[in-house]
Amino acid sequence: MKVTIEELEAYLLDHYSNGGIDQSLFMKLVEEIGEVAEVLNKKAGRKTSGNEDLRAQLGNELADVIHYTVAIAALNGLDMNEVIIEKDKTASVKYNHKTNLEQFIAEMRNKELDS
Repeated sequence: MKVTIEELEAYLLDHYSNGGIDQSLFMKLVEEIGEVAEVLNKKAGRKTSGNEDLRAQLGNELADVIHYTVAIAALNGLDMNEVIIEKDKTASVKYNHKTNLEQFIAEMRNKELDS
């Protein structure tokens, strides 16, 4: 199963709308970013690790980062799909990328239709 940003936003808004405080969620986000840093340090050999599955740990910690990021956006009425597309358009111009995210997705979808 795949989930869209809109679906995740709706789910998290429903989940946190009765008592979700974006400042508290931000503190959890910072905590999770620290956990991502710890896993990356282990992967790079800067911290010791046992027989841990660092790839799985990294995936779980990144999922937590996305969870709290999207929850904060949802509680603040942000449409992250729109924000991401527009932010990427600006960055693509700034950094002289040959395509932006919107163009890339359109090209991918066209290729899928042609297949």
